[in-house]
Amino acid sequence: MKVSHAVLHRRSVRGFLPTPVDAAVLRRVVERAAWAPSGGNLQPWHIDVVGGERLDALKQIMMGKLMGGGEMETAEYDIYPNVLPEPYKGYRFAVGEELYARLGIPREDKAGRRMWFARNFQFFGAPVALFCSVARTMGPPQWSDLGMYLQTLMLLLKEEGLDSCPQECWAIYPRTIGEFVGIPPERMLFTGMAIGFIDPDDKANACHPARAPMSDWAQFHGL
Repeated sequence: MKVSHAVLHRRSVRGFLPTPVDAAVLRRVVERAAWAPSGGNLQPWHIDVVGGERLDALKQIMMGKLMGGGEMETAEYDIYPNVLPEPYKGYRFAVGEELYARLGIPREDKAGRRMWFARNFQFFGAPVALFCSVARTMGPPQWSDLGMYLQTLMLLLKEEGLDSCPQECWAIYPRTIGEFVGIPPERMLFTGMAIGFIDPDDKANACHPARAPMSDWAQFHGL
């Protein structure tokens, strides 16, 4: 597979088949992704991969929290800016509207949208979950390294015929995930990710968000 093909065909999948994923493939991809760029070679990423009975247990825990009205936790960083200006606000609104339109859940159906959003915490049915954490001493440059690792990982997964969905929503349950996978106090949870084989019949996977034209965000100087 060409890199260009993987880049263009990688997307956030929100409906997976229950088909198991080969553990050897996961280990290979997780290891290879560590060749992602890293400033000063700090390699600040810490990765926990969960599957099988352990993942089933986590899904049960989350179902209990969401359905039982349990105590909400607080993310340790702002997933989005408190005030999101244009054009970024418009980009975010558009992808949400397209997704819910594909699902047939109108804006006024607040309960329906909340129920569908809860699927995030079941990893959209994926058989594998991944969590990324980082030392609290690290700053924005090292957080960019996390993004480069995760993007490299997702492209390598695509090469293996697998799909993924990065899920920053998991940042709102740092205590639950920290206790479950054993993240020490000196590290904080950054994000989660669902991994598996795409369900081609899931309506959510018909959502293909557009990208802004290059003229909106790129300038070439002296070229």
